[in-house]
Amino acid sequence: MITVSICMIVKNEEDKIARCLDCIKDFGDEIIIVDTGSTDSTKEIAAKYTDKVYDFAWVDDFAAARNYSFSLATMDYIYSADADEIVDEMNRKKMMQLKEVLLPEIEIVQMNYTNQLEFGSTYNYDSEPRPKLFKRLRTFEWQDPIHETIRTFPVIYDSDIDIIHKPHEPHHKRDFAVFKKIIKEAGANGAKGQCGVYDNDGNDVLRLTAGLTRNARTMYVKELLQKGEDSDFLDALGFFKGMADAGILELRELNEAVCVIAKCALIRNDAAMLMKYVLKNLCDTPCSEICVIIGEYYYRQGDFNEAYVWFYNGAYETEPLLVVKYKEEHSIRGLIRCCERMGDFEQAKKLEMNIGR
Repeated sequence: MITVSICMIVKNEEDKIARCLDCIKDFGDEIIIVDTGSTDSTKEIAAKYTDKVYDFAWVDDFAAARNYSFSLATMDYIYSADADEIVDEMNRKKMMQLKEVLLPEIEIVQMNYTNQLEFGSTYNYDSEPRPKLFKRLRTFEWQDPIHETIRTFPVIYDSDIDIIHKPHEPHHKRDFAVFKKIIKEAGANGAKGQCGVYDNDGNDVLRLTAGLTRNARTMYVKELLQKGEDSDFLDALGFFKGMADAGILELRELNEAVCVIAKCALIRNDAAMLMKYVLKNLCDTPCSEICVIIGEYYYRQGDFNEAYVWFYNGAYETEPLLVVKYKEEHSIRGLIRCCERMGDFEQAKKLEMNIGR
């Protein structure tokens, strides 16, 4: 049987942490709690479950905190838990069975992360697989009898275990604040000559990307499209416009940046900016997000026929780049509004029936 370290980073989780630990305490051979600055009774509650409660100075970096928690683990595998998770009795039994039969060559176990749409700001589906259990020490192996190479890809097992994500509130405002801080600090500290990483035109790439990875930038766009308010988009405009104008982005990421810039142009009612950047997407593979933004622009201009065309394109002629709702919901709702403004209430009712199918 494998042994498991449960690692959790927390801050002000007094209303959730006991609920979580009660579900998984038997799964772990040790429980490691890393507190990033709680001012409530989180640490006192955690101490009832484990004597391994540590402090970590918060630096607006979840990865740094998680890496620290993992560094304290001593068991065969590490289970990465969040305080707002629940495991029901059936899935708790599955976890205990997994612990007994897991083969040592398995390096990552994925579990189904469910209930993500309740407060989700980056998710398209209510249940998605997520890596949750990690082998603490990895053994590198040679493969192929000739021209042998080191196997670099982990051995992953997709389990049927469901982890219920049950937060009490959305987190997007916290996330936007962190992104904004990172970008501001990069602008202040990334003067030419310090980073030493430039593109062919001499643009300081690390400053322009704020040191954010490709995945982090995509998640920023996704979270904006899901939950962003006008002020959140405008806060992000300089960052995404700077990268788009510098020509440092691959095509897909350029299209992601264009979604943010186009939304800002809509907010500002800036037709010239809208035209300049949406054409970058339309000349490639148009996406539902851009069609909805164009449709919204014409709707606000009172041109409901033209708005209808673009909402229709968003719903039936294109696919979403990042956010499924732009095809399945936002486009359809745009069509409904256009029909109502044009007096076609029968069609509006028919379209209403398509939402959520």
